[in-house]
Amino acid sequence: MYTVSLGDDGAELGPLEPWQAEEFLAHIERGREHIGRHVGLPDLVRDLAGARAHLQRYADKAAADTGRMYGIRLDGTLVGGVLFPVIDAAQGTCEAGCWLEPAATGRGLVTRAATVIIDWAVRTRGFHRVEWQVSSANAPSIAVARRLGMTREGVLRQSHLYRGERQDIEVWSVLAPEWRARRARAAEPGAGRV
Repeated sequence: MYTVSLGDDGAELGPLEPWQAEEFLAHIERGREHIGRHVGLPDLVRDLAGARAHLQRYADKAAADTGRMYGIRLDGTLVGGVLFPVIDAAQGTCEAGCWLEPAATGRGLVTRAATVIIDWAVRTRGFHRVEWQVSSANAPSIAVARRLGMTREGVLRQSHLYRGERQDIEVWSVLAPEWRARRARAAEPGAGRV
């Protein structure tokens, strides 16, 4: 299995696979309440069988080229992840998303990890559009979309039923030419990291 360094702080990004179900469940247990405020992952992963089934769904999606999931590790411990819940290769579009346990927040891990997967989608796969759909109440995830240079396209009012309540979903996106220009600016001498 491969990993990609996310910086000099011991953070790495790598695939999450069904054989890692115990580690995945332990991570979800540590962050269940925090993650579940805006993301339904804890509702799907309640026990080892649920963890294994969820990871298998994403292994199947990866095999079918319709989705992917990656884990963020800090000093070897799984603390969150980024994913493509939807990949439409024929259209050249995908949706990216994230989750993080509370102990790992405030370090820029999601922004760094999302940069890696968006780079892959745009530069390696040649996708034209990457979306980020987020509850209007999820300020940290909206901040990530902004840091990634995404444009807020609009709000799908009360479009998502989550735990019995209707949520507004904001749609953010970045197009391939915008992403390439942003990454080129970041690579210029004296520029900060994206």
